[in-house]
Amino acid sequence: MEAKFVQVAKGGAPLEVVTREVAEPKAGQVRIRVQACGVCHSDSVTKEGIFPFIKYPRVPGHEVIGLVDAVGENVPQWSVGQRVGVGWYGGHCGRCEPCRRGDLVACQNALIPGITYDGGYADYIIVPASAVAAVPDSLKSAEAAPLLCAGITTFNSLRNTGAKPPATVAVLGIGGLGHLGIQFAAKMGFNTVAIARGADKAKFAHELGARHYIDSSSENVAEALQKLGGARVILATVTDADAMSAVIGGLGYAGEFVILGVSPKPLQVASLPLILQRQSLHGWPSGTSIESEDTLKFSDITGVLPLIEKYPLEKAAEAYDRMMSGKARFRVVLETGA
Repeated sequence: MEAKFVQVAKGGAPLEVVTREVAEPKAGQVRIRVQACGVCHSDSVTKEGIFPFIKYPRVPGHEVIGLVDAVGENVPQWSVGQRVGVGWYGGHCGRCEPCRRGDLVACQNALIPGITYDGGYADYIIVPASAVAAVPDSLKSAEAAPLLCAGITTFNSLRNTGAKPPATVAVLGIGGLGHLGIQFAAKMGFNTVAIARGADKAKFAHELGARHYIDSSSENVAEALQKLGGARVILATVTDADAMSAVIGGLGYAGEFVILGVSPKPLQVASLPLILQRQSLHGWPSGTSIESEDTLKFSDITGVLPLIEKYPLEKAAEAYDRMMSGKARFRVVLETGA
């Protein structure tokens, strides 16, 4: 059986549609007939050859929704026809210290769809059974796909902080991550603050569920947050180190600054408030397959969904360029004919 795959021949090469023979799943693996795959900024790691260990040609994509098409031996938990998803977590080694301590998503030899093995820009993907998450029937595949990366990253990071409703949670940025982070924080019952540039974004922020909006182009964000009593949590979804640094001073007692956006520049932070008010800065990856299920279930129950732009698989190159332009509102998703 042959099918379409969108691959990168080498780092920096263009995305190209090719026809390949579809492999059979091995023991412990599941083959998924892809219905939708999100196009994430992290796909640039593969497209541009940023990680030196990537073996080419490689098919990008780690926000995958589809139907189980075949299962290998020793896979009792999944069966043909089930609708499932796979996110950034694509398996673990089981040998490194994080794995031995049960922190599988921090595996030092992590398996990642689209990076360490072929991802979801394709008609089919084969993944370890441990990476598979069940998808609620009521969620549409194209809308569910970004929840397996942007969704789980914001949802899982927030619920693993020490914050409890109705504490103040601020979300820095209203982009692909931020527009989901605002929704999750509001639906969890937090006093939600959205932070972005421009007064024109206030209406949209409130529509997403934010109770407060701070325009970083006209206000001192740290001072504005302190007027609200200080933030228990700030989710930093932007990639601008200067913007992040300017907001850290808005943390309140025991406040947590959670870094979700990757910046090439270091952050600037005053140490005294961190010490005197027991504040902290830390990062957060995504989550395991069961945590993907939690994210999807929460979204199903509360109605948290991404805003998406859809493209057919054959236009993956156009979709990728749209995502990289920063003009997409807010997540780009590839759809197959499945």
